[in-house]
Amino acid sequence: MDPPYRIKPVIDNRYLWRDEKERNLPGHPAVYYNERGEVFCYAAKDGKKRTMSCDGYERSRNSLRKKCPVKAYGIACPSHGQCPHQGGIRIPLATDPRIFTAVDRSSYKFDREYDFRTSVERVNGRLDVSFGFEQHTIRGKRKMTMQCCLALTVMLTMAIGRIEQKQPQLMRSLVTSA
Repeated sequence: MDPPYRIKPVIDNRYLWRDEKERNLPGHPAVYYNERGEVFCYAAKDGKKRTMSCDGYERSRNSLRKKCPVKAYGIACPSHGQCPHQGGIRIPLATDPRIFTAVDRSSYKFDREYDFRTSVERVNGRLDVSFGFEQHTIRGKRKMTMQCCLALTVMLTMAIGRIEQKQPQLMRSLVTSA
């Protein structure tokens, strides 16, 4: 099932596996995954562990695609001719929803999106602490929306003022006025 409004969660993972480093992927005997969302295949002939490449999210099947390391990276694998995973695999998100998300944890896209998330959380933290929204007495959605809009406007105005005063290094500071 597709997430509502096509919003995809980008949430850092808590590491809860204490005794195991990797788990077998159901339906794929030689494919394993770890808690970071990395998927590995083990070659039948030499038993060597190889990381499978991200190949995207398939919305129609609600699954992640992983590409064979031989096709993705051009490496040699003695078992490639007999490997059942040489065409790649699909991992339904329902396999382990905490680890497999629509934005693959082991992809560069996840890292980029997560960086945006941390900057938004920084702004939310400033609203809570610096503007006093953590312990507010405002009641009603309209009043709260207005107060948040005013606080964000003040933050942006201070940043513009710092840039105009040729102090771009201080544009994120809420302590001293421009």
